[in-house]
Amino acid sequence: MWDIALTALQDLSTAANAALREADEPHSKVVRFPDTQPLAMDAGVLLAPLTIAYQTYGELNAAKSNAVLICHALTGDQHVANVHPVTGKPGWWETMVGPGRPIDTDRYFVICSNVVGGCMGTTGPASTNPATGKPYGLDLPVVTIRDMVRAQAMLVDHFGIDQLFCVAGGSMGGMQVLQWAASYPERVFCALPIATATRHSSQNIAFHEVGRQAVMADPEWAGGRYFERGLQPTKGLAVARMAAHITYMSDEALHRKFGRKLQNRSAPTFSFDADFQIESYLRHQGSTFVERFDANSYLYVTRAMDYFDLADDYDGVLARAFTGTKTRFCVVSFTSDWLFPTSDSRAVIHALNASGASVSFVEVETDKGHDAFLLDVPDLIATTRGFLDSAARARGIAPARSPAGVA
Repeated sequence: MWDIALTALQDLSTAANAALREADEPHSKVVRFPDTQPLAMDAGVLLAPLTIAYQTYGELNAAKSNAVLICHALTGDQHVANVHPVTGKPGWWETMVGPGRPIDTDRYFVICSNVVGGCMGTTGPASTNPATGKPYGLDLPVVTIRDMVRAQAMLVDHFGIDQLFCVAGGSMGGMQVLQWAASYPERVFCALPIATATRHSSQNIAFHEVGRQAVMADPEWAGGRYFERGLQPTKGLAVARMAAHITYMSDEALHRKFGRKLQNRSAPTFSFDADFQIESYLRHQGSTFVERFDANSYLYVTRAMDYFDLADDYDGVLARAFTGTKTRFCVVSFTSDWLFPTSDSRAVIHALNASGASVSFVEVETDKGHDAFLLDVPDLIATTRGFLDSAARARGIAPARSPAGVA
C-alpha cells in the first residue's frame, strides 16, 4: 500500500521540484547576487551567481534597529508565518512569530531566508549550474553552517542593516544563531539559540548517515542526476524522513500518542502492512515530506550539520568563540530532547560564562522531545517573550501600538 501511495505522489513531487528549480521562487522575495558578489565557501570555492529566497514580516523602523533574523531548521524553509506554497499548511513557527506573538511582527521586522543548499528558491543542488546549464546535483560545493550564515549576512547587508536586534532559531537554526554570534558579534544585539549544540554528536552524525544512505540506495537517485533523467528518489527520501522523525519525538510522546494501538483494525493482519498506528504515522510523514523537499538538498543540509563544530575553529576552546562579545544570550533546552540534550546547552552556557557574556538559561520541562521548539509550549513562549521584551527595552525599540480602542 505504501508503494501505491508513493507512486501516486510521484507526479506531485516531480512538479513541486520542477517549480523549485525555477530562478524565481514565486511565493518568496528573491535577491540575486551577481558573479561580482560571490559567496566564499568553506570548501575553498566561490559560489556565483547566488540566489537567496526569503520572506519578511512586519516593517523595518527608521533606525533599522528592530530586525529579527529567524534561522530555520533542517527541513524548514523561509515560510515561517505564512501558508506554505507547496503544502498549504500554516507557517512552521506561527506559535512564535506574528502579530501579538513573542516575536511580534507589529513590533519587529522579521526576516527568514532559505539556507544555501536548500530547495525553496535559494541556490542549492536543484539550481542551474551556470557552467553546464543543468542542475548542480552533487557538483554544488559542500555547504557548511558558516556558509549559510555568510549568505544570510549578505542578505542583511542588502537591507542596509548594520546590527540585527535578534537572531533566533532551533536545532540547525540554533547552530546558525551560535555561528552568527561567533562570526559577527558586533552585528547581533541578542541571540536565542534553542534546542541546539555547538557541534553534532557522533550519534547524530550516524542518524544522518542512515538517512543519506537511504536516499542514495534508491535506484532513482541516479548518482544525484535524477532531475536530468526525469526521476525522483521518493522512496529513499521518505525512509530518511521516517528515520529522522523518530529522533524528533520523545519516547513518552510516542507512547502517549500511539502506544501499541492498531491502525483501523481490531487484530494484527500477520503481514508487513502498517498494522500499528505508529507505522502508519511514519509512512505518512515520509510520503508527505517528498512533496516539498529535494533529495539532494537533504544530503547537503544534513552534511552541513555534521561538519558543524564551533570550538574546532578556536583551537578546541569554545569560550574563545565568544571572547569580548556584547551580545545578550538566552539559551533554551527541553528535558525530553535526546537529540540535543540539555548537556549540549550547558556546554554553551559554560563557554558564554567563561567569556563574560550576558546569558540566561532555561530548561523547559516537557515530554514533547526535540520538536518542542515548534509546538505550543507555554514556558518556551513566555521565555521568548520575556527575553525579547527586556532586550527591546535596552535597545530602545518601542512597544507595538495597541489596536484602536484597546488600552
